[in-house]
Amino acid sequence: MAHDSATAQPAQITMRGELVRKGIHLSSMGVPLIYHHLTRGEMLLLLIPAAILALTIDALRFRSAAFDAWFSRLFGAILRPHEQASKKRKMNGATFVLVSAALCVALFPKVIAITAFTVLIISDTAGALIGRPFGRHKFLEKSLEGSLAFVVTAIGVVLIAAQVYHPPASFIYVGILCSVAAAIAEAMSYGINIDDNFTIPLTFGLLMWGLLAAIGGAQAAALVAY
Repeated sequence: MAHDSATAQPAQITMRGELVRKGIHLSSMGVPLIYHHLTRGEMLLLLIPAAILALTIDALRFRSAAFDAWFSRLFGAILRPHEQASKKRKMNGATFVLVSAALCVALFPKVIAITAFTVLIISDTAGALIGRPFGRHKFLEKSLEGSLAFVVTAIGVVLIAAQVYHPPASFIYVGILCSVAAAIAEAMSYGINIDDNFTIPLTFGLLMWGLLAAIGGAQAAALVAY
C-alpha cells in the first residue's frame, strides 16, 4: 500500500479514501484470529472459496465493461489507480489479500502463517498512516518514516506471537530479521509492480520458515507441531 509524501507517487487516492481502505484492511485481522481456533484444513475450506470468488469478480471486471462500471461506482473512492486503469490493470488489493492468506496457510506452519499475515495487516496499515502524512525522506519507493513504522510494528507482532504460542527463542531473532526484510519488500513493491498484499506475507513467511528450517532440529520441529 502507498505510504508516503516523499516519493510523490502520482494520482494517489485521497487520505480519506486511504483511511477507509485501511479500515477495511484491518478487518482482515479476522483471518489470523479465526485461524488461531481452526486447523489448517478447516481454514483452507474458508479461504479457498473466498479467494476464488474474489478472482472471479476481478475476471468479470476485466471482461465486462458494464460490471466494471458498476464495481467502480461502489468502490472507486478506495481503489488505487492501477486497480482502475483500463490498461495494465491489476487485481484489486482485497483479492491479493485473500490469495496470499490462502498461500500462507497452505505453505507455512500455523504460527508462521498467523504472524506473517498479521504483519501484513498491522504493519502495512501503520506504514501508510505514518508515511503518508509524515513521510519526508525517501526509502526505495516509499518513505523512511513509513518503513520504520512498518518495522517497529512488525517486531511488535513477532513479540506478541511469541507470547501467545511460545515458539523456540530463534523465532524472535529470525522474526526481527524478517520484519526488516518484509519492510524492504513492501518498499520495493510499487517499483517492481507487485502488490504488497502479496509480497509482504510471502516474503516474511518464506524467509522465516527457510531460516528456521535451516537451523533445523528441535527448533523447526517445534513449529511444525502447532
